[in-house]
Amino acid sequence: MNKIPLLLLPGMMCDQRMFEPQIAALAEVADIHVGDITNANSMAEIAQQVLATVPPQFALAGLSMGGIVAMEIVRQAPDRVLKLALLDTNPWAELEEVKLGRGPQMNAVMAHNDGLTQVVSEQMIRRYFYSQKAYDQFAPVCLAMAQDLGAQVFVRQSQALRDRIDQQQTLAAFTKPCLIIMGIEDQLCPLDRHERMHELMRQSTFIGIPRAGHIPTIEQPEATNAALMQWLSQAIDTLEE
Repeated sequence: MNKIPLLLLPGMMCDQRMFEPQIAALAEVADIHVGDITNANSMAEIAQQVLATVPPQFALAGLSMGGIVAMEIVRQAPDRVLKLALLDTNPWAELEEVKLGRGPQMNAVMAHNDGLTQVVSEQMIRRYFYSQKAYDQFAPVCLAMAQDLGAQVFVRQSQALRDRIDQQQTLAAFTKPCLIIMGIEDQLCPLDRHERMHELMRQSTFIGIPRAGHIPTIEQPEATNAALMQWLSQAIDTLEE
């Protein structure tokens, strides 16, 4: 059985640590690549950079900002995407009220040495998890990822998110198999976003993961892994036919 190339795209101010349970669980069936989404300030350029580093065809899974980049990859190179998985993400352009908050966030991050830590801790990580236990366990990992990436990456990613285009037509035109995963308690990407993606892609499967917030990959890894394994197994069947 050939391994399927699998491209994982992490969320804002995150890296491969967001996907550690998936990398361990799926390595037997997938040749896993974790995309770098840190080096440009537009979704179009981020997608181009990622596409330059991966195999000609691949299964594609992105969480949060990674899902938004995944949609841009589908827009630019739909023939290269064998299957799509979108986790806790949003197909819409940035809402105006969210845009208004980006500037103050970026200014705070750049204003002093502790700015990044304060913004990420107080405005982002506190909203990631369903349970206090998960917060206590994983908040330090999330903060470490953000600190390792640094303030300049925060600014670039904020600009890319702020200026992104609506991808609903991109999803409506995508006819290959798609999996939509949502942590049911997600405060950042609510249910209506996921219902809309499922509506746009009639061929998609929607799975809500109980007792999980914005990052089910680490808060409920077993349920997330099971859904992704089933999705990947279908992709492998397609490759082997």
